[in-house]
Amino acid sequence: MKLFRFLGNVIWFIFTGLVSAIGFFLLGLLWCITIIGIPFGLQCFKYAKLVLWPMGKVVDSNFGAHPIANVLWFIFGGFGLALTFLFEGLVYCVSIIGIPFGLQCFKFAKLSMFPFGGKITSK
Repeated sequence: MKLFRFLGNVIWFIFTGLVSAIGFFLLGLLWCITIIGIPFGLQCFKYAKLVLWPMGKVVDSNFGAHPIANVLWFIFGGFGLALTFLFEGLVYCVSIIGIPFGLQCFKFAKLSMFPFGGKITSK
């Protein structure tokens, strides 16, 4: 099982993970330019770390931990990110081979809606 998880992570890293992680890292740097944006930038860094090697990770969302920050995140980009990952996950799930990658996209869609208070743990 660990071998398949490792192979899935390698394939994800090559085709999706590296480019997505660089994008989220740059977005995090952009958010961190202002003092008010630093918490949002830190969430982007958390996202960049997860998107590099997602197989075997579990996301537990806790919206109530920071509801105001989650609502602001949702308004200023979270909704668009969630729709993008939802659509990408549906495209991946068209083929049987792509289903594990689609499930990862659904995990990212969940986290992208409300990242504040979200915990990422390993299985």
